[in-house]
Amino acid sequence: MLTNTTLAFIGSGVMGEAMIRGILTQNLLESAAITTSDPLSDRLQALHGRYGVRTTTDNQAAVQNARIVVLSIKPQSIPKVLPEIKEAIAEETLVVSIVAGVTISRLKRGLGIERIVRAMPNTPGQVGQGMTVWTATRAVDEFGRRQAQAILGALGHELFVDDEGYLDMATALSGTGPAYVFLFMEALIDAGVHMGFSRRIAQELVYQTIEGSVAIARASGAHPTELRNQVTSPGGTTAEALYQLEKGGFRTVVSKAIWAAYQRSRALGEMGEK
Repeated sequence: MLTNTTLAFIGSGVMGEAMIRGILTQNLLESAAITTSDPLSDRLQALHGRYGVRTTTDNQAAVQNARIVVLSIKPQSIPKVLPEIKEAIAEETLVVSIVAGVTISRLKRGLGIERIVRAMPNTPGQVGQGMTVWTATRAVDEFGRRQAQAILGALGHELFVDDEGYLDMATALSGTGPAYVFLFMEALIDAGVHMGFSRRIAQELVYQTIEGSVAIARASGAHPTELRNQVTSPGGTTAEALYQLEKGGFRTVVSKAIWAAYQRSRALGEMGEK
């Protein structure tokens, strides 16, 4: 999908680097076909040393000859970057944005082009285990979508949706999701330390328990409710623990947290449109 393609990254932060690493690891492109732009020269030197990619501090120079441009900058940089690269970007360029909260309509206005993919990845993409939800404008043909799929797939799993509204939902569920999991892990580890385990042992027990639970859920194909019932004996320790979680409103709190993140994602997008 990416043969003879030139790719430019505007912004070379954690997720930008993860995409570069995935693309090169999967042999989708050679390093010479990738240019990354960043205002920090030390960051660029580090990326060139690790991956051999071309680097520049000039955003216009980065996009000038690129067939695909990946926007991997912070949302607050959008007002400065879009007008800057608009003068240099070609009309037929495919733009892939992973900028949180920045809508397709805003990108269209800011760049004056129609071929846009908007994506919501998450941080496990750093180790090739990410979940990315994405959509595309009608101007992106089937070949362009497959190119986007290949680039985003370099982070792990990817899922196309036909309605941009789903990206706000994905932001709240999978985009922010790792933070929920880390908080739950932290709570489990702290409980283990409270009981008397060393922190190292508690961490090992929790990490493997969560990793194994995900593995068995995937392998079995069973609904989580069924799997939970399999380990919950009547009157046993698991039943008592689950009773306390339900009594404390565990499900309700999680649901409210995700809904709040969803509402915040929508609000940020609306603010950007004003």
